[in-house]
This record gives sequence, C-alpha cells and structure tokens, in this order.
Amino acid sequence: MAGDWIFVFLLLASIAKVQSSVFDVTSAAYGGKPNSDITQALANAWRDACASTWPTKVVIPKGTYNLRGAILQGPCKAPIEVQVQGNLKAPLDSKYLTKQDTWVGFQYVDRLTLYGGGSFDGQNNCYKNKYCKATDAINLRLDFVTNAMIRDITSLDSKHFHINVFGCRNVTFQYVTITAPEDSANTDGIHIGRSYGITIDHTTIGTGDDCISLGDGSQRIIVTNVTCGPGHGISIGSLGKYQSEVPVAGVLVKNCTLTNTQNGLRIKTWPGSPAFGTATHIHFQDIAMVNVGNPIFIDQQYCPYSQCAQKAPSTVQISSVSFVNIKGTSATPVAVQLMCSRKLPCQNVGLEDIDITYSGDKGPLTSQCAYVKPQFTRVANPLSCATNPFSLRSRRNPANVLSR
Repeated sequence: MAGDWIFVFLLLASIAKVQSSVFDVTSAAYGGKPNSDITQALANAWRDACASTWPTKVVIPKGTYNLRGAILQGPCKAPIEVQVQGNLKAPLDSKYLTKQDTWVGFQYVDRLTLYGGGSFDGQNNCYKNKYCKATDAINLRLDFVTNAMIRDITSLDSKHFHINVFGCRNVTFQYVTITAPEDSANTDGIHIGRSYGITIDHTTIGTGDDCISLGDGSQRIIVTNVTCGPGHGISIGSLGKYQSEVPVAGVLVKNCTLTNTQNGLRIKTWPGSPAFGTATHIHFQDIAMVNVGNPIFIDQQYCPYSQCAQKAPSTVQISSVSFVNIKGTSATPVAVQLMCSRKLPCQNVGLEDIDITYSGDKGPLTSQCAYVKPQFTRVANPLSCATNPFSLRSRRNPANVLSR
C-alpha cells in the first residue's frame, strides 16, 4: 500500500514538473496581452525557462503582439523550445528598437527549437519612402547557437537581413518563409558566416537581395528544396573584402528553383583583396531556372557602387566547383559567365548537363570565360564559351581559356 502512495506522489510530482516547464508569456506570471508590448514578458519568460534544469518551452500564443526587441541569451541548463504561434511586430520607427542592429536574437544557446507557425514582422516600409533612413536591424539573429532546429516560421519585411547566422554549428532551417518587396534594399533572406553544418530545406524566399548568401567561414552548408524569387539569387560571397577571412568549403545547393531573380547561382569575390582566401568544393545540382539573369556566374570582379580598385585582381582562390543539371530560361543572353582572377585562375571547374535557353532580343545566347579551364560535359556550344568574341579557343586551345 505504501508503495502505491509513493507511486502516486511521484506521478503527481512529474505532472507538476511538466506543467511548470511551459512558460506562456500571456500567463498571469508574465502579463503579456495581445495587441500590447510583450518585450518585458518575453524577457522574463525566457529568463525562467533558460534557468530550468528540465526541458522547457516558451509560448507566444496566437494573436498580434508588439515587441521592441529581444536578445535571448544562454547558455541554458536544458533544451529549450520557443513556440511562436502569434504575429510579432517590430516598431515602425527604428528609434524605438531596444538594439539598433538586432530585433530578435538568440545567443550562446544549445539545443534550441524555434517553431510554431507564427511570424516576425520587421515592418520595414523604407522602400515606400525615399527619405526613410535604412537601419541595420536584422529580424532574427543567431549567434553561437548549436544543435538547433528553426522550422515553420515566417519572416516579413525585415529592416535589414531577415536571418543572420554567425558562429553557429549544426543548425537546420526547415519550412521557413521569408518575404520582402523586390525593391527593398539589403533584405537578404538567410545570410551565413563562420558557421559549420547549416542545412536549409523546403524554404521559400522572396526578397530585395540574395535569397541565401554565404560569407567567409561557411563550411558544410546544405541547401535543398529552396524556392527563390524575387531577389538576387543564391550567392557565395561576397568574399575577399577583409583581412583574415576564413575559407568557404563544402557547399551543396540541390533541387532548388529560381524564378525572376537578378542572378542565379553566383560566386562573387572582390578585386584587390587585402589577403589570400579560398572557396572550394562548391556544388550546384538539379536547379530549375525561370527567367533568371546571369544564371551561372563566377564573378571575381564584384564591385558594387564602384567601391574598389578594378585594376587589382582578386586573391581569392576558387576551386572544385561544379554545375550539374541546370535547366531553364535566362533573362539575359549571357547565360554562363566564369570570370575568374588573373592572379589566381579558377581550378577544377566543371559544367555538366546545362540546358538554358534565351528568347529575348538582346542578342544570341552566349557565354563568357576568363582565366579558367572549365570541363564541359553535355553543354550546348553557345554555353561552352565557344562563341565568345574574346575567346582564345582554337584547336590548339581545347580547354577554352579565355582572356579579355
């Protein structure tokens, strides 16, 4: 009989512990309410959840909430979930943000799960007002987050990048939706830097800048089943602008669709790089393109707004790059551009099963290559640098080495 009472006591204690592991920002303990500011309620709920030695969950229920900002820091003592079911709205005026470069941030958290079907609305309306001063407020920033899952959330109208990933390991993004107007500047979808083991899967991104951009130190990155457009495409870089950049290595982009983007699959490095860098083992495979500008593009003279000295070559070595089974339509006649550095020509670049067409009136379908000896397999003649007016291709030069 005593044993039965002990069992009941332990069961009730376990139930109480499970119940106490849920931290609802709208509970009496935290006082958050829909259509009001929950900045302090969320901070308090996170503080208590992060301190628990049991796995915990912070909940933002359905509804619309104002949030001036949240920097949610670890380390936490146990795995932690953040279930965002509601719609969070940033201040329209950036001066009311609690931190000028970050709206919602997670820092030094291990075993984080962020999910719930809710949205993070940055309320960026600068694209509507030419006098509006743009800010650097990122909708969602992950710094030094490990072993995390980000799924089933939406990022809307960020004032800068939508999601920024830095110093992270083993983080998966799945079923994420990112939306911003095509003319909203610097609204990259997901930007990754100095991170290892990042997966982006079944995600839809349409912005005014790169759908996905990989900065220096991006290693073992897998991008699959991503729908991109509008925007500037999927980009490695830009690289080579700063001293002490970390190599980019091990990138796979597969089974993606790009529609009406300014660029397609791009690797971009600055000329006049201050230090030697590398980008290697980068593979693009099974990509569908619809009316994409510059579908295949290695650009080692990337220089927006004339911010660099064009005469100095890039010192970023690009190697072991493949484009396989890339099909669709180009918005420009130059469908393949492999413009490498004259100081460090690209090494081991291959194109296989490339079928891109152009139906515009700006000239015939063509390609350009410089300082590279690409290997072409089942690539139509106009896409193999054979018709470029700068071509040095001849029977003596079967490797298609071009210069300009």
